[in-house]
Amino acid sequence: MNKSESFGADGIVGDVFLDAESFAHLKHGDDVSDSVAALLQVLSRLNPEFEQIVLVLSDGPTAKLQPAGVWPKGATPVRAVLAAVQGAAKGNRLVMENAGDGLTGIAIPISVDGRLSGIAGVLLRDTDDSKLRNAIDQIQWASGWIEALLRRKKLTDSESLSNVIELLATSLHHSRFQEATTAVASELATVLGCERVAVGFVKGHRCKVRALSNSATFHKRAGLINLIQMAMEEAIDQQTTVAYPERETANARVVRAQQALARDQDSAAVASIPLAEGKRVIGAITLEKATDGPFEPGILQKAEYAAALLGPVLDVKRREDRWLITKAWDSFKGVLGNLIGPRHWGLKLGTAAVILFALFCYYATGDYRVTAQTVIEGKIQRSVTVPLAGFLTEAPVRAGDIIEEGQIIARLDDRDLRLERLKWASQRSQQEREYSQAIASRQRTEARILEAQIAQADAQIELLDSQLERMTIRAPFSGIIVSGDLSQALGAPLERGDVIFEVAPLSDFRVMLRVDERDIADIEPGQEGNLVLSAFPDADVTLEVVRITPISTAAEGENFFVVEAELLSAPDVELRPGMEGVAKVNIREERLITIWTKRTWLWLRMTAWKWWP
Repeated sequence: MNKSESFGADGIVGDVFLDAESFAHLKHGDDVSDSVAALLQVLSRLNPEFEQIVLVLSDGPTAKLQPAGVWPKGATPVRAVLAAVQGAAKGNRLVMENAGDGLTGIAIPISVDGRLSGIAGVLLRDTDDSKLRNAIDQIQWASGWIEALLRRKKLTDSESLSNVIELLATSLHHSRFQEATTAVASELATVLGCERVAVGFVKGHRCKVRALSNSATFHKRAGLINLIQMAMEEAIDQQTTVAYPERETANARVVRAQQALARDQDSAAVASIPLAEGKRVIGAITLEKATDGPFEPGILQKAEYAAALLGPVLDVKRREDRWLITKAWDSFKGVLGNLIGPRHWGLKLGTAAVILFALFCYYATGDYRVTAQTVIEGKIQRSVTVPLAGFLTEAPVRAGDIIEEGQIIARLDDRDLRLERLKWASQRSQQEREYSQAIASRQRTEARILEAQIAQADAQIELLDSQLERMTIRAPFSGIIVSGDLSQALGAPLERGDVIFEVAPLSDFRVMLRVDERDIADIEPGQEGNLVLSAFPDADVTLEVVRITPISTAAEGENFFVVEAELLSAPDVELRPGMEGVAKVNIREERLITIWTKRTWLWLRMTAWKWWP
């Protein structure tokens, strides 16, 4: 090993002497910025020919290369060095760029586990071959240290992630918020090596301490709690991690509250990390340790990892572990804030639409109408019955046929009646001859008897003629046959009084409405309405209620009353008995919201009445 590669235990690299802190950062440090600064110091002292050194690194497998350090500190990288770095990043190989004036830019890629993780670039003053090879060797030597640093950082991040996952599991193990928060604070104090860890959440305009590590009750320690809350609010106001004492490389922060807590509790260091849920800060974690010196960057980074994961989880438990009325109130305030505040235009427009619709329903009025299923019936509907017992011989019509008054609609077998009439007619002829002989022989008594028998025969013949005429069944009036079909019953015996047809006129109708029992109280005789038939949906017919049947009827799972109405206007279509449709009876003018919710309110009132003691 040459002297540029030797590395002693006393902070000497070859002839280069490093201070103890830089030496420790280079050999064992986990902080990238400190280790890079120490490495750049070594490289600048190893080779005086280096005019400028640039180092770019990647923070993760998918992260882009970012500047990690430049020597001299604060210098602007030369274009040739940047071009060499870009070429090395693109081709993953050593790249050299001529910068002019005897200067050369050199860039060497740094790989970890086969992945490009960084690039080291230098600006070399002398381009002599031997010095060029020596410079490349030194850059490669430095690349080895960078690779070791990245591997250590990877192991440290993995360990931190493992610890954070364990903390997350601890928070999820407990169902109640207070138990989970106290367990997390105690576990966090153990993992980070802190004397005390406090967890607080924002309530109103203040941050309230909700848990202390290894402490179930802490409300009596008002002075300590007040100092911790001020330290938390200091970090929340600045929305970043605040630590006291501050590290030299840290950005300037206001740490007065952290300093006051450290002095009051004789703590060596205090740090507060905000808890966030999305873009909203919801609380903070305050760490206290008793050992000398500030918090190490790795400790703070681990605490920030824990805060990033535990904040939303603990906030969910906090919100779920509240009274129901508190949840409802917070939800209402959140919605109200979205309505009044900026953005959320969809919610604003939707709320405005609902309010306008409610106002419209309240102030807008319309005709309240009761809807009912209807059927058209003839105002006069006559049943045609069998006048005498006999056998059917003819039935030329059926239901739906239009008939004229006097038209034959059925005929019964009349042969027996005709034979009976012939018998009585023959008897009468014989009795007339005997009557003439009795008159001629002056047999007055015999003549009177024969006269009576002749009158009896005439009566029987007249009766049989009447019966023969009634064996032919005729239409009682012009109309339509509503029911009855005997075309398939020719020759069948019929008894006297059997209904064979129902006939209704075509010029006079009535409308029968089936009104639901929930609406019958609003129906009165004299109310008008409109009827639309299923067969003619374009024809609107006016009707008037004339009679309400006082008895309800159950059918199809509903109770309804039959209401009779008559037509006030002649329809443009040809009506037929049996046509069905929908009628709407005009009741009165009501608010639209009352009309739309009437059935719902009736149901609610009945349900309340049924269950109310």
